[in-house]
Amino acid sequence: MSTETGMETGVDSKLVRVEKGAASDEELAAVTALLIARAAQAPATVAGPGHFAAGRSTAGWRRLERTPGFRAPHSWQG
Repeated sequence: MSTETGMETGVDSKLVRVEKGAASDEELAAVTALLIARAAQAPATVAGPGHFAAGRSTAGWRRLERTPGFRAPHSWQG
């Protein structure tokens, strides 16, 4: 079962494996095309550590778990 290099000869060489369910050939082709298109996009400019590549320093959304559970109706935090 193994060659002189220590690698198994019966290894499955599929690049994509369906973990749960049964994907059709068309579904696998669609996912593969999506992954290839995503990988072919131009990479973002590399920024230093702690900096965002897009130049945005803060998130455009709020993290709800970091806000208090109740805000008074007269609060300025809206």
